[in-house]
Amino acid sequence: MAPISTPQTPFGRVLTAMVTPFTADGALDLDGAQRLAAHLVDAGNDGLVINGTTGESPTTSNAEKAELVRAVLEAVGDRAHVVAGVGTNDTRHSIELARAAEKTGAHGLLTVTPYYNKPPQEGLLRHFTAIADSTGLPVMLYDIPGRSGVPISTETIVRLAEHPRIVANKDAKGDLGRASWAIARSGLAWYSGDDMLNLPLLSVGACGFVSVVGHVVAPELRALLEAYTSGDVRKATEIHQQLLPVFTGMFRTQGVITSKAALALQGLPAGPLRLPLVELSAPETEQLRIDLAAGGVQL
Repeated sequence: MAPISTPQTPFGRVLTAMVTPFTADGALDLDGAQRLAAHLVDAGNDGLVINGTTGESPTTSNAEKAELVRAVLEAVGDRAHVVAGVGTNDTRHSIELARAAEKTGAHGLLTVTPYYNKPPQEGLLRHFTAIADSTGLPVMLYDIPGRSGVPISTETIVRLAEHPRIVANKDAKGDLGRASWAIARSGLAWYSGDDMLNLPLLSVGACGFVSVVGHVVAPELRALLEAYTSGDVRKATEIHQQLLPVFTGMFRTQGVITSKAALALQGLPAGPLRLPLVELSAPETEQLRIDLAAGGVQL
């Protein structure tokens, strides 16, 4: 099979939504963040999302967010895209975070759908536009109705794509039909935000992944993507099927919790979680170990 044409990739192709390491007393672990970022890039990530949901952004301060972006840029900013999560359910706060991220040197912004207050589509349009207008950085939308309560409609995505700085979408909607139409009509760079659907989303036009399991299987994700784009769909499918236990295990509960547990099992920086998130129990940790091992992860 001939190689598959590669769509635009403004933020790289394999990105991990990185956890925020904390020290034993719950403080920000900047040294650990730098070591983890370097490990993830060495493993095959060409981008990292900092201060996203997996980075426990709801429980980190504005100052901590800026410190974390600065530290990760210092560690890997010359060899990976560093995308700062700036999405909140308050447009003014998101703009404040976006400007701080730009000042710190971030390469791009991730903006999640406002959560809890459930705005209408016109509110989403104005919210994302205001953030994109506030800096000179490229913006990736993040459509995750399971968390936000509101999907970004295809029509709204198409209208947002007219903005010169809104260049990508992280899709965690779980609807391949809607994704197909939105990709075709918007022209945005499309990133899978649902690891179980990484391969299916490639087949309808996605360019890469913003992954949680990239904490532990970045080389495999890179191999899957490269196999698919080179035209070896059979090999890509084999890798996808090999990783099914990892996809399942890492999402038996909340992804931050399992990511930090998996990193701890590998002796990598992670640290505790901030409430209301809590650590895995001993039986849950053992199940995660079994899942990861079944997917070929060395522990």
